[in-house]
Amino acid sequence: MNIFVFDIETVPDVESGRRLYGLDDLDDNNVARVMFHKRAAESGGSEFLRHHLHRIVAISVVLRTPDKFKVWTLGDPDSPESELLQRFFDGIDRFTPTLVSWNGSGFDLPVIHYRSLLHGIAAPCYWDNGSDNTDFKWNNYLSRFHERHTDLMDVLAGYQNRAVARLDEIATMLGFPGKMGMDGSKVWDSFQAGNIGGIRDYCESDVLNTYLVYQRFELIRGRINAAQYQQVCEQLRTELAQENKPHLTEFLDNWQDN
Repeated sequence: MNIFVFDIETVPDVESGRRLYGLDDLDDNNVARVMFHKRAAESGGSEFLRHHLHRIVAISVVLRTPDKFKVWTLGDPDSPESELLQRFFDGIDRFTPTLVSWNGSGFDLPVIHYRSLLHGIAAPCYWDNGSDNTDFKWNNYLSRFHERHTDLMDVLAGYQNRAVARLDEIATMLGFPGKMGMDGSKVWDSFQAGNIGGIRDYCESDVLNTYLVYQRFELIRGRINAAQYQQVCEQLRTELAQENKPHLTEFLDNWQDN
């Protein structure tokens, strides 16, 4: 089975905000301020923008196939959003994987949908619900209760909103690194400061935490046994050590023994 764990990082879509609110005379920072202010007024305090007003600046993935393991961030630091989306869907077309996320149903995928709509990105495999491939009728990427996309937050909460948990807390509880110096609230400031590399590194750490939580989930539902789980963890440690990248070394240093 091919596993494709993914996570996205976003910033305000100031171009759409400028168009929607008639803010042609403002720079990006002030357009974002207006967007946050309007959202807070609309929601009763939260500045977290609606899904269609997020622009994707990083998509990180862990790909695991029977003969391959890789963690990376799609495209280059200066790749346009449309390229990141196209590469994401190209991976689905090529590997037909099980997508794994944390809150992907509630955030990542709806944002991907709206951004794909904006850029006109075709993804027939992803959107298929059985009309092209009959196997997808009973297990596709779109149905909440199908496994072809496994939203770990959703599944572990028993599909109950009042039972959801943060990835950082679950990962830390299990001895995994969790957040390391950055969180989603800091992405916009980092982006404005030109620190796209730091955002991409942070996204990779999130996707690695998600991958490890997924392996623990595979253990509790009997897909792998304890020895196989430990083997997966040791394989990941080896792979990350061989990469010899500072943020992955930090991830290893903060990973407690299971």
